[in-house]
Amino acid sequence: MELVNKNAVVIREDRNLLVITHLSQYLDFITGFGGLVVPLVIWLTTKDSVIGMEEHGKSVINFQLTLILYLIIGIPGILLFGLGILLLIFAGVLSIVMPAVNAIKASNGESPSYFGTIRFIS
Repeated sequence: MELVNKNAVVIREDRNLLVITHLSQYLDFITGFGGLVVPLVIWLTTKDSVIGMEEHGKSVINFQLTLILYLIIGIPGILLFGLGILLLIFAGVLSIVMPAVNAIKASNGESPSYFGTIRFIS
């Protein structure tokens, strides 16, 4: 399905790109740094031309920023209280499970929902 908006940009439905946006978060496990950069680039370049990219892209970026915050709090928390390890385990489980769950939701045309995410970008 393609539409044309007021700026003469063709708007299309591309669920595969939405799925790739969610799954690209796994680049953190492969390269160590791509899990935030790649979804950010995909979101910024296609948010006006792909239906649903605005919502999905913001969700992915908010999730990645939340994970970074959990790590920033959790690492010193290990040294200070020992309880920071629980926060790191929680963040690790979320970083593995939530991108896959939301990629499936994107392929089915559903809205994303990342558990435990702080909305930095609204």
